[in-house]
Amino acid sequence: MNKVLKNSWALFLGMGLIMMAHGFQGSLLGVRAVAENFSLTSTGFMMSGYFVGYFIGARTIPNIISGVGHIRVFAAFASIASLGILVHSIFINPFTWFVLRMINGFCMVCMFTVAESWLNDRSSNKNRGKVLSIYMIILYGAMGIGMFFLNFSKPENFQPFILISVIMSSALIPILLTKRKPPNFKKLQSMSLKELYETSPLGMVGAVFYGTTQSALFTLLAVYAASMNFSIFEISLVTFLLAISGAISQYPVGNLSDKYDRRLVIIYSTFGAALFALFSIFSSSTMHLPGNLGSKFWFYIFLTLFSFCSLPMFSLILAHTNDYITKDKFVAAGAGLQFAFGLGAISGPFLCSLFMNFVGNNGFFIFLIIFHSLIGAFGIYRMKIRPTKENPDSQFIPVPQTITPFGMELNPTTEHIEEPYTEKVKKMLDRKGVTYKKEEQDIEEAVNKEIK
Repeated sequence: MNKVLKNSWALFLGMGLIMMAHGFQGSLLGVRAVAENFSLTSTGFMMSGYFVGYFIGARTIPNIISGVGHIRVFAAFASIASLGILVHSIFINPFTWFVLRMINGFCMVCMFTVAESWLNDRSSNKNRGKVLSIYMIILYGAMGIGMFFLNFSKPENFQPFILISVIMSSALIPILLTKRKPPNFKKLQSMSLKELYETSPLGMVGAVFYGTTQSALFTLLAVYAASMNFSIFEISLVTFLLAISGAISQYPVGNLSDKYDRRLVIIYSTFGAALFALFSIFSSSTMHLPGNLGSKFWFYIFLTLFSFCSLPMFSLILAHTNDYITKDKFVAAGAGLQFAFGLGAISGPFLCSLFMNFVGNNGFFIFLIIFHSLIGAFGIYRMKIRPTKENPDSQFIPVPQTITPFGMELNPTTEHIEEPYTEKVKKMLDRKGVTYKKEEQDIEEAVNKEIK
């Protein structure tokens, strides 16, 4: 562990600062949109710009890095992101902010790709799992801490935008001063959406629906809280609980999925998230009552439990998809699922804002209930059609939702493995001219015969 931190501390520190600024920015724009009396539809449209830029960037960044190099790409797009947040404080209207959010999404995916390909190059088969777990903890932890920066100054002022820009610019320092050479950028194998769907319909459909819910959740939670008259501290607490609970839940939920049918864990988790979203609606109806009756305590509890059930979902979907493919396709399948996730994420904030505009503020949770229930219902349907398959190469690996296709290589299950023992035996028997059947039992009998 110490060696991992020693070799990669600059990248971890830089990405921590970036996620701190990213978490702060997302909450700030949501609260400021409410203060500026943006309509819910305009706010949802504006927030969706981030995922449009992220989606475009994920498709184009490999060519940019191949032509320019890791360090220059990181420095350029971190600087653009830092400048972009300052422009938010000058031109305050939904369309301008949509364009700026698009630019920010493009910049963020570029920085994630640089950092994750660099971390993958610095990790080995022995420590890749540790690197990924440290990376995930830093991303979620820093994002949660950044959300508390809302308390330093009123969102209506320009100072919070300057602070975000300062934090983002500071992230350049440790990464630009690193001594180690950047990695050689290599092309990833691709997997078409048709092939991905044929391999795992639940993985493909689940990724699209889950992207729709998670983009709405992270971009509009602060908008929901501000519309419900939460104080700035309460808004930062709500968003912090969302991020931290999601990080903590990865391991217990993942252990369950390795012990039991993964699809059952997905179904129970997604219906559990829908149930706690419903409880959040009930608890929110009592928040404005006088005295102790109006406590937000139960809302915090139900939101934390919702996050606990919901946020491990992408890792569960990834592991389930890997159950049906060979190990050499794990990274390609992960990249395909990220593509599907991005397709859903682009529409999430806008669709959710329409729900909130039509139903009221609690349309936010109704939207989450509907799409989580769709994942669970489709999971039940698939369990009736397709039997469970055990794949010894596949296991649950917690991954952050912001991970890029290149970050998928940090998954320790994608390591090269030695040729299976039975395959070695087959080749040995072939050389000796021994005939056998393909079943493992017949191979063992052939081996015993050869030994005698």
